[in-house]
Amino acid sequence: MTLTALGVVRGREAQPDAYTAPGLDLRGAFGIFTRTFSARFLGPLVIIALAVRIALGGWRWWDLGVLAIILAAQPFTEWIVHVTVLHLKPRRLGPITIDPLSSRRHRQHHADPKVLGLVLVPRPVMIGTCAVAVLVFWLVTPDLRLALTGIAASYAMYLTYEWVHFLIHSSYRPQHWYYRYIWRAHRLHHFRNENYWFGVTVHVADHVLRTFPAKDAVPVSPTAFTLGVDATA
Repeated sequence: MTLTALGVVRGREAQPDAYTAPGLDLRGAFGIFTRTFSARFLGPLVIIALAVRIALGGWRWWDLGVLAIILAAQPFTEWIVHVTVLHLKPRRLGPITIDPLSSRRHRQHHADPKVLGLVLVPRPVMIGTCAVAVLVFWLVTPDLRLALTGIAASYAMYLTYEWVHFLIHSSYRPQHWYYRYIWRAHRLHHFRNENYWFGVTVHVADHVLRTFPAKDAVPVSPTAFTLGVDATA
C-alpha cells in the first residue's frame, strides 16, 4: 500500500486483512461491506425513503415509469460520470486549479486498486450527491410521492454500485456468469486500458458507445495506473 493510499484510508475506511486475502467468500465480503460508511449511510436512506413512500400510498403507473427511467439511465449515468468526472484531469483556469475530490480520489484508486478506502465514493461526495438527488427529484416530479419513489430507487442504485465496485476489488472470485462478465471488464479497465470498459454494474453504455472491445483489440496502456496524471496529485 502506498503512502498516498495510507493517507487517504486513515480515519476513513479501515483496510481489513480479509478484504484482499485469498479465500474471501460472499458472506465474508458482505460482512466487511456492512461496516463501511457507504453501507451505513446509504442503507438507512434507502429504508427511510422507501418506508415513507409506502406509508404515503397512492401508487400509480407513473411510479413504475420513474423506476424504469432510473434503471434505463443507470448504464449511461455510470459511463458519463466515469468519463467526464472520475477521469477528469486537473485544469487551470487562471490562478485556479479545477481538480474535484472525486477525480483526485479516483486517480489514487487507479494507482492502488486494492485499497478499500479508495474503492468507495468519498464521504463528502456521497453526502453531496444524495442531497442533490433530493433536490432534483423534488423539482422534476409533480408530487412528493413520485419524488420519494425516485429518491428511494436512486439511493438503491447508488448502494448497488458501491457494493458491486467493492466486491470487484476484493479477493472474492466470481461464481456467477454475470458477475464474471462485469468483474473481468472492470479489471481490464484497471490493468489493460483505462480508456475502455467504463461501466461497473452494467455495460450497456459501453456496448452502445463502442468502449467494450475485445481484450486483444486494444493495447496495454502505459497510463492505466496514473490516468496520465501524477497519482499523488
